[in-house]
Amino acid sequence: MITDLAHSAFRVHDLEKSLAFYALLGLKESFRLNHDDGSVMLVYLHIGADRFLELFPGGALSNPQNSFMHICLASDNLVSDVEMLREKGVKIEVEPKMGLDLNMQAWISDPDGNPIELMQLSENSPQRQVARGEAVSFKE
Repeated sequence: MITDLAHSAFRVHDLEKSLAFYALLGLKESFRLNHDDGSVMLVYLHIGADRFLELFPGGALSNPQNSFMHICLASDNLVSDVEMLREKGVKIEVEPKMGLDLNMQAWISDPDGNPIELMQLSENSPQRQVARGEAVSFKE
């Protein structure tokens, strides 16, 4: 049974640049796994509880994988987080707005162009209804 997001994985072009970017979002490196030769296989960044983001070095900027769409990171104060990121030089691609699921959302991208949705859940969103064990009474 699926109970939560465990991690999302990205192949990144410049590992150090990506680590610095995700640190701006408050995601800190928790541990690395290495190949037998000692080179970095992947770096785990902690999101919260038992949720992580995996970064694999060796990605090519010119060849992003077509199957990836985006990751979504939860925020408890979206407007404040967007302003903090803007002050740190992160380009806000879509300003905070109400999404179709009744949650506030904004969009940014990491240094490799991977889209990231920042979302603040509302109490009447279908996600919160599911989390509370309620039947979803959602109309677009």
